[in-house]
Amino acid sequence: MKKTIIDLFENSVATYGAKTFLWEKKTDRFEPITFAETKQQVYRLAAGLMSLGVKASDKVALLSEGRNAWIIGELGILYAGAVNVPLSIKLEEKNDLIFRIRHSESKYIMVSGSQLKKIRAIIADCPLVEKVIVFDPQTTSEEKEIPLESVLEAGNTFLATRKAELLKRSRSVQNNDMANISYTSGTTADPKGIMLSHRNYTANVEQAMSLMEITPDDSNLIIIPLDHCFGHVAGFYSFMAYGANVGTIQVGRTPIESLKNIPLNINEFKPTILMSVPALAKNFRKNIETGIRQQGPKIEKLFQHALKTAYSYNKEGFNKGGIGQLHNKLLLKLYDKLLFSKVRQGLGGKMKFFIGGGALLDIELQRFFYAIGIPMFQGYGLSEATPVISSNGMKKHKLGSSGALVANMDLKICDLDGKELPQGEKGEIVIRGENVMLGYWKNPEATAETIVDGWLHTGDMGYMDADGFLYVLGRFKSLLISSDGEKYSPEGIEEGIVDKSKYIEQMMLHNNQDPYTVALVVPDKERLKQYVKSIRPEVDWNSQEAKALALKKISEEVNQYRSGGLYAGEFPERWLPAAIAVLPEGFTEQNLLLNSTMKIVRGKIEERYAERLQYLFTPEGKNIVNEMNLGAFCPFS
Repeated sequence: MKKTIIDLFENSVATYGAKTFLWEKKTDRFEPITFAETKQQVYRLAAGLMSLGVKASDKVALLSEGRNAWIIGELGILYAGAVNVPLSIKLEEKNDLIFRIRHSESKYIMVSGSQLKKIRAIIADCPLVEKVIVFDPQTTSEEKEIPLESVLEAGNTFLATRKAELLKRSRSVQNNDMANISYTSGTTADPKGIMLSHRNYTANVEQAMSLMEITPDDSNLIIIPLDHCFGHVAGFYSFMAYGANVGTIQVGRTPIESLKNIPLNINEFKPTILMSVPALAKNFRKNIETGIRQQGPKIEKLFQHALKTAYSYNKEGFNKGGIGQLHNKLLLKLYDKLLFSKVRQGLGGKMKFFIGGGALLDIELQRFFYAIGIPMFQGYGLSEATPVISSNGMKKHKLGSSGALVANMDLKICDLDGKELPQGEKGEIVIRGENVMLGYWKNPEATAETIVDGWLHTGDMGYMDADGFLYVLGRFKSLLISSDGEKYSPEGIEEGIVDKSKYIEQMMLHNNQDPYTVALVVPDKERLKQYVKSIRPEVDWNSQEAKALALKKISEEVNQYRSGGLYAGEFPERWLPAAIAVLPEGFTEQNLLLNSTMKIVRGKIEERYAERLQYLFTPEGKNIVNEMNLGAFCPFS
C-alpha cells in the first residue's frame, strides 16, 4: 500500500481541512493557517519549483530557522518529486555547508534572509547550484537568487494551465523514494548523508503513535531544529497525521533573540506538548527555581517540601502511590493547588508532557518535572532510524529508562561479535523495521557496515529490563576498555560529574586498554577564581599557588564519587579518573570538538589532545598539580 508523506498530508487535509494546522508569529501575535490553506501554498510552491525546472529526484537544500516556510518548503519539494537536504542553521564553517551542498548534488537552495549571507559566501564554490530561493525580501539581489514570491507567482501561472503535471508528479512518488538526505553531525572527518524515504517517515509516525496519543485538540510549539528528523516526526508530521496544530518560535534578529523568544512564545502559544532537549529542560527548571526563590525563603522551603513529597509518592512513575502513600496523595493535592499549578502557568498552563530526546535525561530532572505535573518523558532514537526507537509516554513509563519500544519494530541486544544476548545483559542496540534508513548517500561501504541483513547497528549500548523498558547507557563504540578487557560506557559518569559540579564545565573520560582511566576536563575558571578568593583572599589570582588551589578543588570534586565521598557508590571506582588533564579551552562547535547536537566528538578530542593523554600515564601527569595543568590557567583572569 502506498504511504508516502504526500499521502499522509492529503489524507489529513481531507479529514481536517478547515482546522488550523500552522501558527506563526511574524509581528505581535500568532497567525493561523488551516490544513486546506497549507495545501494551497504547498501546491503553489511545488508548481513554482517545477516551472523553475526542478525534476523528480533533484536535490534541494533548505537552510532556515523553523517557520511556516520551512514546513511548506519541504512539502513543496516533495510534491515536486524532489529530495530535501535540510541544513542546520548552526553550520558556520564554510567547509561544512560547502561539503553538504556539493556532496548531496543539490541544484537548488531554499534559504531564509538571515541565513542568506552564508550562501552568498560559498555560492561560487557550489557550481551545481542553479537557483537560490530566498524566503524574505532583500534590498539587493545577487546572481542565481530569486525571491520566494516570484516562485509562488510562477506557481500560480503553472497551476492555471499545467496542474495535471503537478498531480501526476506528486502521485508518482513511491514509498521507497527518498524524502531527505539528512547529514550526520560530523563525528568523523566527512559527515554521512542519511537517506530517509517517504515510508521511513510515515512508518515512524505510525510507530511513535503506538506509544503516545495526539488528538486534534493538541498543539506543539516547535523549539527543536527542523533539520533533524526528530523535528520532522515528533515536531510536525505526527501532529499533521492526527489533525493537531503546530507553531514555531518567532525568529529574532539574532540567535540570542530567538532563544529569548522561547519562554515568551510558550506563554503566548500555550502548547499542550513540547519536544525538548536536556539543555532546554535544565534552563526551564532553572527559571522555575529562580522564580520560587524570588518569592522568599518561606515559599522556597514549602516548594522544596512539596518536591520531596512528590518524589516519594511518584517514585519512578509506573510504581507511584501504593500502600502508605494516602497521606502524601492528599498533601500533593494541596501542594498542586498552592504551588505546582501556578508553576505550570509559567509554561503556558496547558502543558500535558514533554518528550525529551537528543541526549540522556538525568533522572533527577525527570523527577522534578513529573512532580510539578508536566512529566518529561525520555525517548531514544537516531537519525538512521528516522529517528524514534523507544519512548516513555502517558500510557507506559518508567523514569530513568528510555521507554518502551515502538510497535512494528524488532530489537535485539548484541555483543561485539554480533551474537544476541539474553534479556538484562548489556550490549549494542540493533533494530529492524520500516523506519530503518535506505543507507548512506554515495557511501556503500558505511551502509554495509551499519545495516547487516536488514538489521541496523545503532552503535549505542543498552539493555532491556524484565518490564520491557529499554535502558540506553551511551555509545557502544566509545566504551572505556580496561587493560583486562572489561568495558564500561563513560557518558553517565561524565554527565553526572558535570551536572553536580559547578567547577567542571565539560569532561571526557578515556581508557583504551590502559592501566587506569583518565579524564580531560574543561574547568569553570570564573567559579574557581571565586572559590580561591573565598578561601585565600590574600593570594594573587595569577600566582602558582592560586592555580594549585584551583586544581586541587577539581580533584576534590571527582573524589566526591570515591569511597567516603558525598556521592560514593554512584559509579564503579575503577572507572573514575585516576589522572586529570585540565584544558585551556572548551569543546565547542567552532573548534569541531562538539557536533551540532552538542555531543562531544571523542575521536577528534583524543586526536587533538593525544600528548596530554599520554602524559597522564606518567608519574608527573598523575599529580594534578603539574606543569601542563598549571599552564591551562594562563592567563588566569
